[in-house]
Amino acid sequence: MGGICNSKGIHSVIYSASGNLPKHIYCFVESKFVRQNGSGLEPCAWFGLHSHPGRTWGCHVMLECGAVYRGVPPHALAFTEQPEPSWAPKDAQVWNCYGHEFSTIEYTFLRRLRIHTKHHGEGHYLFTAIPINDGYTEDPSQSKEFMFCALDNGRLIILPTNMLVFEDKSFTETQWPSNLTASSVKWSCE
Repeated sequence: MGGICNSKGIHSVIYSASGNLPKHIYCFVESKFVRQNGSGLEPCAWFGLHSHPGRTWGCHVMLECGAVYRGVPPHALAFTEQPEPSWAPKDAQVWNCYGHEFSTIEYTFLRRLRIHTKHHGEGHYLFTAIPINDGYTEDPSQSKEFMFCALDNGRLIILPTNMLVFEDKSFTETQWPSNLTASSVKWSCE
């Protein structure tokens, strides 16, 4: 784990394989993912992430019994006791992880803003994971940041920025943008 400190003393961290969320989140985990013959949901504290190329994000949680369970798939987490019942990996996450290195941040400007997704309804922003030092991220047309959001259906969704829009009633419009383009240039001043 490496890090740098900016001029305001804010520490930015690059994680290798596993890392912290910007702040822990109390939620629920489907028991079948953490217990033998488990059923239903149980409370947990979600505090970390794991990134492995070609896989979904892994979520690190602490159960009420004090056990830490690493690598829970994102479709196993819920934010209500009665979430959407049939939530699969493809519902929770669109793209697999690119590599092992990443950073997390809760953008202050986006904190708790409502989000609208292309295919899964609405919810609110939680935080962002930013892949680092991999081939996809180095290519402007493939580079993505992943927005982790809690949907109104009680489930977690992880989307790149081109698959959701944010609602700020004092600033944003209400229609889905139709003429945005993907970046394809590496800019340099030298």
